[in-house]
Amino acid sequence: MTSPSRPATAARTAGDSTRPPAGLPRAGLAVLITAVFLPQVDFFIVNVALPTIQSSLGASAGALELVVAGYGTAYAATLVLGGRLGDMIGRRRMLLTGMSGFVLTSLVCGAAPGIVVLLAARILQGAAAGLVVPQVIGTLHATLSGERRHRALGLYSSAAGAAIVVGQVVGGLLVTANVAGTGWRPIFLVNVPIGAVALIAAGRLVPESRSPHPLGLDLVGTLLFAGTLVALLVPLAEGPTIGWPLWSWVALALVPVLAAATVVVERRAEAAGRVPLLPPSLLQLRSMRRGFALHLPFMLSYGAFMFVFALTVQTGLHSGVLGGGLAVLPLAVAYFVASLAAPRAIARFDARRVVAVSAVAVALGLLVLVLVTVTTWPRTDYWAFAPGLVLAGAGQALVFACLFRLILLDVPEHLVGVGGGVVTTVQQSGLALGVATLGTLFVGLLEKTGVGTAFVVSLAVQAAIMLAIAAGSLTLPHLRARPGETGVAVDAWPPADRRSGVLHNGLIRRRG
Repeated sequence: MTSPSRPATAARTAGDSTRPPAGLPRAGLAVLITAVFLPQVDFFIVNVALPTIQSSLGASAGALELVVAGYGTAYAATLVLGGRLGDMIGRRRMLLTGMSGFVLTSLVCGAAPGIVVLLAARILQGAAAGLVVPQVIGTLHATLSGERRHRALGLYSSAAGAAIVVGQVVGGLLVTANVAGTGWRPIFLVNVPIGAVALIAAGRLVPESRSPHPLGLDLVGTLLFAGTLVALLVPLAEGPTIGWPLWSWVALALVPVLAAATVVVERRAEAAGRVPLLPPSLLQLRSMRRGFALHLPFMLSYGAFMFVFALTVQTGLHSGVLGGGLAVLPLAVAYFVASLAAPRAIARFDARRVVAVSAVAVALGLLVLVLVTVTTWPRTDYWAFAPGLVLAGAGQALVFACLFRLILLDVPEHLVGVGGGVVTTVQQSGLALGVATLGTLFVGLLEKTGVGTAFVVSLAVQAAIMLAIAAGSLTLPHLRARPGETGVAVDAWPPADRRSGVLHNGLIRRRG
């Protein structure tokens, strides 16, 4: 059982809302959804503008990958830190700080004179996004209750699916419009007026809240984790395009060293009664171990697909920027619809089975794209990709929803906030890794074999990953709703496995 120590109390209340709920007006909810929507859109909006950015700034293919992956890496590294800062000093205060940073860095991105400035601004923009997003979910829990909270959380979840549509399509419209000859720059500059209005409104409409017992910061763990990602992503993205200089090999050699240091620091922090960025005791839970073994490659494949597909449609099929945005519309719509149906699917069929079937559906959708490409390239009409995209998008939404629930299955209720932060960090890291790994594979093949062949090989690798996920889903626990519930109750691991861990200082420790 938990110790009566302060760390235990802090862990129990981590992510807890202040009681009683302070209340959130509808206009305040709209501001919060806008605040979380903009950072999510910005991960996808840049994909359709990459060829234009390359020609405008003379950027290398590796630099283009870093424009995407650098944002995702900084986003992932600051999510948990941002959440804990909000718990400590006030969520509205951190929301305003993060939004101010996001607006300012968006302005710098849009005005960047060269690729180096754009890369630096994108990293800072991702860090600002990581400060914004945790405040939204924390404020929803702190200021709403009952049905209003459920509806608000539903809007929060739907924003992710809508971000794909808006990011790709609006990005294509803005670049195609070429407002005053600015080309790709409006995809960043559009954040400035919208973000500024949201920032002013947030100061007036969003109530302040904080945790009565906030968790401490894990600055060392955060820096080591971020350093590990950077040491891995930068050489993978840049190395192939510049001939693998010495620094790239040195950076890769540092990856296991930094990773090992992260593990040591996190274990020591947990042993001292603190809750680190990536709590080892949580990661040792069977649901987390096996869930992450599938979730990380899934996010890697998803991030790579969005990057590769946008480049293929624009550079290979010469569809134009708007065409590149519209081409992904079937996937985005299918993803959004399937995400709404996910709770019912879990309740009826068991999440483990849904993961298996849905992962196979994604693989089949990708193979349909391969078949279309092989049989029609280079005269392919991008609308011919629609059937495969619909199949893949629906499957992706269901896999994502099920794995998120399964990963958190064994996490004690008072640590769900901590566990959710770990899951989101892994998600964003996976998106960045996908661009840096499979994106690099695509770019390397593109120069040697052409766009069509590179696209086919990339899709084949992604399909193989999804089939491996389908096979691996057999090791996951069962998850099904009990009668009258909404799809989140469980037939979990056997009781003996549940009892194999005890709580100490608010964290999970294994007996023996």
